[in-house]
Formats: sequence, C-alpha cells, structure tokens
Amino acid sequence: MKPVWKVVGWVGGALGAAVAGAAVAQTAKVSHQRRTVSDSLADEPLGALRPDRESTVAADDGVPLSVEEVDPGDDGEADITVVLVHGFALDRRCWHFQRRDLAELLDPRVHQVLYDQRGHGRSGRSSAESSTIEQLAHDLDAVLRAVVPEGPLVLVGHSMGGMTIMALAEQRPDLFAERVRGVALVGTAAGAVGGAGLPKSVLSRHNPVTLGIGRLAGLQPGLVEWARRSAKTLTWSGIRTFAFGDRKVAPSLVDLMEQMINGTAVQVLTEFLETLGTHDRYKALAGLRHCEVLILSGDADKLTPFSHAERMAEEMPHATLVRAPGAGHMVMMEQADLVNDHLVALIERCAADRGESRKKWWRRA
Repeated sequence: MKPVWKVVGWVGGALGAAVAGAAVAQTAKVSHQRRTVSDSLADEPLGALRPDRESTVAADDGVPLSVEEVDPGDDGEADITVVLVHGFALDRRCWHFQRRDLAELLDPRVHQVLYDQRGHGRSGRSSAESSTIEQLAHDLDAVLRAVVPEGPLVLVGHSMGGMTIMALAEQRPDLFAERVRGVALVGTAAGAVGGAGLPKSVLSRHNPVTLGIGRLAGLQPGLVEWARRSAKTLTWSGIRTFAFGDRKVAPSLVDLMEQMINGTAVQVLTEFLETLGTHDRYKALAGLRHCEVLILSGDADKLTPFSHAERMAEEMPHATLVRAPGAGHMVMMEQADLVNDHLVALIERCAADRGESRKKWWRRA
C-alpha cells in the first residue's frame, strides 16, 4: 500500500496543474466580463459598515460566535429587534444593504443584531459532528439570550439561515409564541433540497468527490486552500453564474460574494453538506403560526428554486409570498430595494402588533 503522503502529493500535484491551466484559460474571460459590465456600486462600502457594538457570544458547546449590533440611526430608543441570519458559505456582510437601510428606519426604530454562524466569518470552528442545522439553531438561541434577552423580535434568515430559524421554531416553540413577532425566509427551503436545485448527491459526504475533497482538506488544508486561491478566476465566474440571476450584476457584488466564500474553509463547507442534504422541517413551519411570515425568493435561483418558496407558502397560507423576478440565490444583494421594501413592511406589521397577550408580556419584560 502506497504511503498516504505520496498519494496526497500526487493528488495535490494533479490538482495544482489542473487549477493552474484552468485559471489561465479563464483570466481573459473574466477580465472581459468585468470590463463590459458597469459597476454601479463601485463607490458603495460593501461589507465595511461599522457596527455600534461588537461582542463574542459563547455557544452552548463553547464555540465563540462573533456578533455585532446596530442601533437606530437617530440614536433613538428601538421599538423592535431584527436579527439577520446568513446562509451557507457566507457571513454577516451579505446583509450589507439591509443593515444600511434598516438603521435609517424611524417608525419603527430598529435595533439590529447580526452574527457569523459557526465556522463562518469571524466565528470559531467546531467539530464535524456539531456542524448541523440543529446546532445552528442552538447557536441562534444563545445569541438571543446573550444580546437581546427581552423584547419583540423579527428573525430574518437567508438560505441556511432560514433553515436555522425553522430549527429554532422546532426547538423553542415558546419563543415564537411569546417574543418572535415576524419571520422572513429568504431564498431558502424547508426540505427536499436535493429534489430541486443543487443535486442531493452533491449534498452528501458519501459522494466520492465530496468525500475526497473533505479528506484532502483534513490531511492537507493548506494545499486545498492554495488550489482554491489559485482558481480565483474560476471562482469569480462560477459565483456570477450560480449565485446571481442577472449576468450584468455589479462586479463588486460578485467580489464581496467571493470574499465571503473564500473566507470559509473548504473543510467547513464539506462538514455542513450532510445536514443540508438531510434538512426536512416542513412540520416545524407549524411553529410559525403565531408570527407574521414573509417568504421571498428569486425566480432565477439555481440553488433553492422558487418552487421551494411556493411549497412553504402552501404549508403557511397566512404567509406573504413574494417572487423576485430575475433574481438568483443572493436576492437580498441583487434586488436589495425590493427585499428591503418587503422587510420594512413586515417590520411595520410586527411593530404594530399589539395583541393583548403580547402587550401583557412586554410589560412583564
């Protein structure tokens, strides 16, 4: 049997040669794409807005979670807290436009909480066994307990972030009956992820390609990360194709998306695939019956197609279903104005919710 290090070396050499050749072939193409598309957001400080406060929250298993808070822009007292939960392979910077605009909302005033999921952004790594949507829901609960222990809430989740909120509704129905007034599910699914969109075989650790990459990342993380950095032009082109619906999307949005993805270790990505492939929380949607619910998705989403949004709406007839024409998976970046308009409408409905039972609870708090 050949020594493991020799096999890894051969694989690494082949991987490096393939990546280098492909990258050279793609460089001219990507340069052309950048030149031919005007960047209307070139002066926007994407992902660089400064928070009012930053903190670290310890998850129940000790993993450090990086959290930031944003107060109302006029320094007035907030009426409601909005918690923004990002998706797979991203970080809290994906909410740039929502974070920017909600801070300027004055009626109602919004206190925003954003954090990086474990293994993503500035948060700490966890074991493969803890890389599950169930654990992500526990993490969200820990953030709420630490940063916003009282008061009305609106939870906004994109992709895996939406799945996290569903899992929390499964675990903490009391929270949704008493404090969570609204939920926005953006570009996400309640289950059957492999039935439409990303093939289920890709979302499995048993896929030989996924398994091989995962093992190589465990043995030689530096090699795998080097290969990804070397394939920068391939990554950029792929992101533009699969994450966005409009091929004329501002290049700076693709750049930010690429930074977030490249900031997430390959090993982390492979460790989360199994939980995504087995995600099934249609029953958990019943826990949202007390809330105002917004379901919003792009009809050009290649990863979680609009059919997932329609299926969730069937399970929650009280929800508002919004189709973003021509938008891809990163709809909140691609069509920020449309998403923000509907988020503001949701928040206004939730802030105006003065049901007697909730009114009494708020006085107790």
